[in-house]
Amino acid sequence: MTLTIGIDIGSGAVKTVLFDSSDPASPRWLARRCERIRRRDPMTLAREGHDGVLADAGLARGDVAYVATTGEGENVSFATGHFYSMTTHARGGVFLAPEARAVVDIGALNGRAISIDGRGKVLSYKMTSQCASGSGQFLENIARYLGVAVEEIGPLSKTSQDPEKVSSICAVLAETDVINMVSRGIATPDILKGIHLSMASRIVKLLKVTGVKEGSALLTGGLALDTGLLAAIQEEMQNEKVKVDVRSHADSIYAGAIGAALWGAFRHARIAALEHEAATA
Repeated sequence: MTLTIGIDIGSGAVKTVLFDSSDPASPRWLARRCERIRRRDPMTLAREGHDGVLADAGLARGDVAYVATTGEGENVSFATGHFYSMTTHARGGVFLAPEARAVVDIGALNGRAISIDGRGKVLSYKMTSQCASGSGQFLENIARYLGVAVEEIGPLSKTSQDPEKVSSICAVLAETDVINMVSRGIATPDILKGIHLSMASRIVKLLKVTGVKEGSALLTGGLALDTGLLAAIQEEMQNEKVKVDVRSHADSIYAGAIGAALWGAFRHARIAALEHEAATA
């Protein structure tokens, strides 16, 4: 077996996956782990995730051919190599949704739209600005202020009948907008739907700038499972007459780690081939 581990250290969570890539055309997913950071040391969580997926699969450290990191994982001491997160999300996105020709990665601190081909190669991309109002952390801050659990955000947003417009693109000013909305008695679902629509508007613009105008796009990152955000993006797509089918996947949060594991397997095979050529020359 050719076993590879992918570790994606984000701003909010550490995701770890274990793959058997003996057959490059059909890699098998053996185990996965996801831990919210919550002020804990990401490097410690990376080691725990690494050891955890091996334990889940009944394997030992010496069985692994390549440990690949992505995101903020370049300083993981036991890693074999590191890959840029845009390329790992692209490759992981194609693994989860082979028909996807774009990936929309919405993490804790920023978002980006990535145009890809059928192999997961990045063709073009566009990122949000440094302002965090289109990010998971911003949404969590708003939910905390509203007294709403993170897992309630999506379902509540989808019940909105009269979403309140959030015009500011600055996280600080947007939070001020929300405080004013609460003081005016605006219902929580309408506030959340307004925020989702504001975020969706920027995401659709990112996709348009990358040249993605049709086909399928997969949401990845920490907000990929926010059903309210997905619904808002789909609504905004219709409003802007963009014929892109945006969807999510139950394992979307693992896309970066998956891509790291698969790119690790590719690099390991290349190195092995070069070593064989050198030995037989």
